[in-house]
Amino acid sequence: MRVLLVSTYELGRQPVHVASPAARLREAGHDVEAIDIAVQRLEPDALRRADAVAISVPMHTGLRLAEVVARTVRTVAPGTPIALYGLYAAVNADEIVGGLADRVVAGEYEPQLVAWVDEVAAGTATGDPVRVDLGRHAFAVPARDLLPPLDRYARLAIDGEERLVGAVEASHGCVHRCRHCPLPAVYDGRLRIVDPDVVLADADQQVAAGARHITFGDPDFLNGPHHALRVVRGLRDRHPDVTYDITVKVEHVLKHRDLWPELAPGLAFVVSAFETTNDRILTILDKGHTAADMGEAVHLLRDHGVEIRPSWMPFTPWTTLDDLVDILDFVGRHDLVPNVDPVQLSIRLLVPDGSLLLDTPEMRPHLGDYDPDALSWTWTPEHPETDDLQRSLAEAASAGADAAEDPVVTFEKLWRIVVERAGRDPDHTPIPAGATAGRPRMTEPWFC
Repeated sequence: MRVLLVSTYELGRQPVHVASPAARLREAGHDVEAIDIAVQRLEPDALRRADAVAISVPMHTGLRLAEVVARTVRTVAPGTPIALYGLYAAVNADEIVGGLADRVVAGEYEPQLVAWVDEVAAGTATGDPVRVDLGRHAFAVPARDLLPPLDRYARLAIDGEERLVGAVEASHGCVHRCRHCPLPAVYDGRLRIVDPDVVLADADQQVAAGARHITFGDPDFLNGPHHALRVVRGLRDRHPDVTYDITVKVEHVLKHRDLWPELAPGLAFVVSAFETTNDRILTILDKGHTAADMGEAVHLLRDHGVEIRPSWMPFTPWTTLDDLVDILDFVGRHDLVPNVDPVQLSIRLLVPDGSLLLDTPEMRPHLGDYDPDALSWTWTPEHPETDDLQRSLAEAASAGADAAEDPVVTFEKLWRIVVERAGRDPDHTPIPAGATAGRPRMTEPWFC
């Protein structure tokens, strides 16, 4: 079978969610071609060559793009079987199956994806078209040779230079059940690890291709701390000059404080989902931390020479204008202005089908209808003025990104918009003297 794998969006990284299943499909004897529409054109000839097309949907943005790709396949190569696979594959499945896709696979998708291609080849692709696999499986070393070179992707800006970046995953799923996160709807608190030898072999081939930095794309790198240490030790032994970054919950930053002396060497930064400074909202989301914990995490990591890059979700049904002032003030007070991509300060809560928030009493009064185009339940805020503020901040952040503006300058603009709406002193600024955008960061701001 000639199988075309399509990547939609993986946060500016070379897509592991194409490279990994490509290796398994090759092992099964299939011919595989790959296209990453984030950096390549979706060529009609590639669609016509394929006997089956599988589209990766690891996140919300990916699913919206995947629907466009699937419609294109239906137009250019009608009759070609289509599968959607990944974390968001089962979202909106009732609308997708039978129209845009013939099979959707979530969770540990690789065995199911190989089985589907085998079934298509044999003409026996029947049964439930929606599959969720949470089993423990072996993984092959991802087939990076099918993908565009690393210089087509986001780089690490550090020490006045830009470094090529590789990306690996050492685990899937998450042991936590944050209510706004899409992971619990699929994994329900389960963790699945990737064999360290496979992770390190994947890092090896990307370093050989020029990578001088590795991003660990795990939802939370310290879900399995002993596994994480094995991988970091292996990376450091093989490539002592290669830096890396990880994503870690605030709760785990503090819980595993004994690990940071060993993790810190070569660690460029830690991404952590702060979300908001409102402790009531953090409790509704079941984040497992408070605003005070966030401040402690910043200082704990700095004690080890590591910067934290917080992600935010300021706009929820319960957000007030004062909350926005508090968030931006927190960013300034903890000297995080250079660490925050301005777009993060405009993020509005998504409530996909299956979200744990749907069953919470705090959410029910705000819920509207499900919007299949937005792939989210609609909701109205307690304070309607926050919706207009969110749009204004999104426009200002987008304009700053388009103009390649210094994030500190964009932050100042966002601050003035917020304090004007909240009726605060416009002359006060939370930006500390000497704030600079020179801290380690990726060259592409990301969002879900």
